[in-house]
Amino acid sequence: MSWLWLLLGVGAAAPLATEYRRRPMDDRVRGNAPGHFARLSMGVTHYDWFGPRTGPVVVCVHGLTTPSFVYRGLARGLALMGCRVLVYDLYGRGYSDRPRTRQDAQFFHRQLRELLDHVGVGDDITLIGYSMGGAIATSFAAEHPGRIQQLVLLAPAGMRVPAGRMINIIRSSPLLGDWLMHAVYPRQFRKGVEAERDLPSSVPDIGKLQTAELDSRGFIRSVLSSLRGILAADQREAHTRIAQQGLPVLAVWGRDDDVIPLSCVGTLAEWNRSAVQEVIPGAGHGLPYTHTNEVLRILRSELIALAGR
Repeated sequence: MSWLWLLLGVGAAAPLATEYRRRPMDDRVRGNAPGHFARLSMGVTHYDWFGPRTGPVVVCVHGLTTPSFVYRGLARGLALMGCRVLVYDLYGRGYSDRPRTRQDAQFFHRQLRELLDHVGVGDDITLIGYSMGGAIATSFAAEHPGRIQQLVLLAPAGMRVPAGRMINIIRSSPLLGDWLMHAVYPRQFRKGVEAERDLPSSVPDIGKLQTAELDSRGFIRSVLSSLRGILAADQREAHTRIAQQGLPVLAVWGRDDDVIPLSCVGTLAEWNRSAVQEVIPGAGHGLPYTHTNEVLRILRSELIALAGR
């Protein structure tokens, strides 16, 4: 019987031991990174610029699991349109640090404010948010409307709270949820990436780049913290405030998105009747990199229209 308990104990400890063996994000890893680094109050933030120095500033906020490289194709396209594009890695992802704190809206707002101050960017920003980045961008714009010229949301989270038996357990059970996240999530994440393997992408080897995040210590913990933080509530209040403030909003959705369903179009229309919405046929949740040209075509026409409002 004691052997059975020992085996159970070893099995229970295995996911946490695997996490400990993952590489830390440090200067040795960052030695191969493109772009720049800012030492902010909560840690190092990795960022990069695309486009002419004198162009209108576009700031891109990525999603829950895929760092700033998700924007490489889109950023280059925007740069060709004359924009000065800033991309950066949220804490817990990419080449940025992994601080141990609750990843709620204020956590992400602080990183973005400090980064903008560091690079000397003030007002009149076009803020683009993809997936969870859409929730971050929305809440940031609602709190800082004077800094934002226009808000662009690509398959944005925040229309509803992610639900399901497993995710509810992970979100609400501190110990069991942590263990389940480390034990189950890596396999599910790889399965989701593999399902997109044959899709076109403006980001070369994006599948390898995505799964490489699992090799970094603190990535899984950060995803869990965001599920319990920024993604634990919808953005109804923020969208309502944005509508009242008259801030121009463009939302782009994938018709075949199985992460952020198309029904969210109606939710956003209810919260903000002035929001301009476009749907890309055949696009799933990865539309910024699988349907980059279509997104750029919408941005090229709609950003001009929004800027003139």
